[in-house]
Amino acid sequence: FQRDVQLCATKVGKTSLIMSLVSEEFPDEVPLRAEEITIPADVTPERVPTHIVDYSGKPALTKHTCTNKHIHANVICIVYSVNNKKSIEKVTSHWIPLINDRTDKDSRVPLILVGNKSDLVEHSSMETILPIMNQYQDIETCVECSAKNLKNISELFYYAQKAVLHPTGPLYCPEEKELKSSCIKALTRIFKVSDLDNDGILNDNELNFFQRTCFNTPLAPQALEDVKNVVRRNMTDGVKDNGLTLKGFLFLHTLFIQRGRHETTWTVLRRFGYDDDLELTQEYLFPMIKIPPDCTTELNHNAYLFLQSVFDKHDKDRDCALSPEEVKDLFKVFPYMPWGPDVNNTVCTNDQGWITYQGYLSQWTLTTYLDVQRSLEYLGYLGYSIIYEQESQAAAITVTRNKRIDLQKKQTQRSVFRCNILGAQGSGKSGFLQAFLGRNLQVNHKSFYAISTTYVYGQEKYLLLHEVMPDFDFLSEADLTCDVVCLVYDINNPRSFEYCAKVYKQYFIDSKTPCVVIAAKSDLHEVRQHYSLSPHEFCRKHKLHPPQPFTCNMTSAPNKDIYTRLTTMAMYPHMAQADLKNSTFWLRASVGATVFAVLGFAMYRALLKQR
Repeated sequence: FQRDVQLCATKVGKTSLIMSLVSEEFPDEVPLRAEEITIPADVTPERVPTHIVDYSGKPALTKHTCTNKHIHANVICIVYSVNNKKSIEKVTSHWIPLINDRTDKDSRVPLILVGNKSDLVEHSSMETILPIMNQYQDIETCVECSAKNLKNISELFYYAQKAVLHPTGPLYCPEEKELKSSCIKALTRIFKVSDLDNDGILNDNELNFFQRTCFNTPLAPQALEDVKNVVRRNMTDGVKDNGLTLKGFLFLHTLFIQRGRHETTWTVLRRFGYDDDLELTQEYLFPMIKIPPDCTTELNHNAYLFLQSVFDKHDKDRDCALSPEEVKDLFKVFPYMPWGPDVNNTVCTNDQGWITYQGYLSQWTLTTYLDVQRSLEYLGYLGYSIIYEQESQAAAITVTRNKRIDLQKKQTQRSVFRCNILGAQGSGKSGFLQAFLGRNLQVNHKSFYAISTTYVYGQEKYLLLHEVMPDFDFLSEADLTCDVVCLVYDINNPRSFEYCAKVYKQYFIDSKTPCVVIAAKSDLHEVRQHYSLSPHEFCRKHKLHPPQPFTCNMTSAPNKDIYTRLTTMAMYPHMAQADLKNSTFWLRASVGATVFAVLGFAMYRALLKQR
């Protein structure tokens, strides 16, 4: 990005400064005002093109040009003459008030004081300038130079660039001699992301990874010890178990800034996605990802490995579940708590109501499927692209191919299948969702989603159940777009099936989406439905499976065979209903599910032992 540098002054040699920089020699004749010039990126230390604007010293022009132009500058150089006391006084009496009057308080540009004509005096003007620098926080630095002798000319523009690219203001409060709260907040997140084992210290491996990530080079062992020794000498709790604590990490950055090494801290902040206001950039949180119509979004293998490492990092008691405190600790790198109480009713939990390892991965799968932008944002907060050294979080996402191609090829590469649950009010939809998560009892917080894994022919898949609100006249495209449909009715309510029949005839009779009718609350007495056809007759007429009896009013865990069937139908929508009715087909699918569920559990336990 181009950076604009403006020079304001009156008869102090600012035009000569510009001419000396461009021609590398002092001009014999100096014009009233230099032409606007742009220095190419390849000749500047920071590799950034720099646009320089000279303002005329005439008062009538100066007020007009400053009013209209200087607010667009990235940095302003106020030039004074070191041998002219009045020009020094004018810095505070005229130039700074004029500039501040024309800029918003929240968008002040950095200022650099430039003492020109140092060749004419033997003494420095810094004694006079230091009180001014202490009075105005916008002043980044002061440079004394000589346009005639070419002294510090290139340094002046280096500091001008540095003031823009690595400003002190957002990082440090000179009065308090400490980091600003926003800087501490950003560096704290960076520390937690870099603390790969979550033990509260950065060990040598983590420090080396951090160094390589930010500066493309590891630290030599002696350099690592030197860094830690500097911290040890200055604070008692900066180093613990030979690792750098958060306090030590923050102290180092304070030291960098106090010694004028702002670029070190800024390099770290920008590598971790922060902008000049210490906010994570939109480009970092929401990288571009194209999702064509009728395609879905899933996490890929590397993303699941990363999320597993995040789970391990925060499952401190190794019980394969995240307690509320562990969940809170996990999300400390977020600006807000992304999971509400409904998550516990959307995924599997343990007996204490804590999210299990499987439930944790299921929730991530759900977020990625329903709102991939939010998933990218969350992965950004966790530092996925940094830890896995990817260009962006988009590398964690698989965009599945068009569903139409799956139907043509009679196979799918998808891992997540959506089942929309429709039915009249009180038909048992919520119970059907919770039974999928192994629950019989009524839950306190309602969730319209339930997601978990199923096994079909040995393949682990995610089945996403979505309860659709029973408003027949306002079913949206999202309510109807899915891989398989469940039409749920209450066998004990004579008016319950009519809704299912109407929805099927209105929306799904000509659809290629497989449909299953669920006869819910099958533990109750079945009554005659007030519809022209009985549920069995209706299904036979429309070549659907017979109504599948289901109840979650049992002391034992609910039967999950129906969910395997739904996943299988979602995976093989091209198969004729007759094929799906074949008992051998279902036997193979369910046996596969049972065998691989057992194997999956065994492998899961082995994995937990390793962890």
